[in-house]
Parts: sequence; structure tokens; C-alpha cells
Amino acid sequence: QVQLVESGGGLVQAGGSLRLSCAASGRTVSRYAMGWFRQAPGQERDFVAAIPWSGGSTTYADSVQGRFTISRDNAKNTVYLQMTSLNPEDTAIYYCGATYRSGLYDIVGRYDWWGQGTQVTVSS
Repeated sequence: QVQLVESGGGLVQAGGSLRLSCAASGRTVSRYAMGWFRQAPGQERDFVAAIPWSGGSTTYADSVQGRFTISRDNAKNTVYLQMTSLNPEDTAIYYCGATYRSGLYDIVGRYDWWGQGTQVTVSS
């Protein structure tokens, strides 16, 4: 089992920045791909960014490309999502997920474990 705990969410003005963290416990996640997804009220859970266990070949949703950066520190069992130039459309609950599968990281069903989420609210 893998337990994931997100933190770092909050209220920020448009144009601001936040850094989310996802701390893993249980099995070491150094060999798992990690992803960030977000879910706005009444909407499906959408892909944001993903990073393979090696840390290379990160992928992003078009809506966040160039504004968000995903990274990981395997020694700390932690994945980060640096978010800049935030706008109200980024408001959502952000979830991190872990998967031992390879590829198709933008699909919710590919992930085996999820955190409880952290709320990000961007005011205009």
C-alpha cells in the first residue's frame, strides 16, 4: 500500500504562485510514476502533469504547459507541483496519484493510489 498526502493548497490572487507537495509513505515510490490531477465542482478529474520514476520526460496538460512544473525528490518520497501565473480557471481540488504502470499517465484509471486532495482557490 502507498499513502499519499497532499499539502500546499490555499487561496491566492490571480497571477500568483503556489507549490503543492505530495508526500508518500508505505512503499517507496521511487519506482512509481506520479501524477497530479485536479477536479473542479461538478467536473471530472482532469490530468495536470505527470513524471516517471526516473524524473525525465515530464508531461503536462495543454492548459498548464509553461506555467506549472512537476518535480520529484525520491530521497524524500515527495513530488511537487510548482504553479505560477495562476488564474481563476485553475481553481480546483488537486490530487496526486501513484502508478507502477508505464505510460498513458494522463488517464485517471492508470493510477493505483490517490491522496485526499488539497484545495486551490484563485481569486480574480
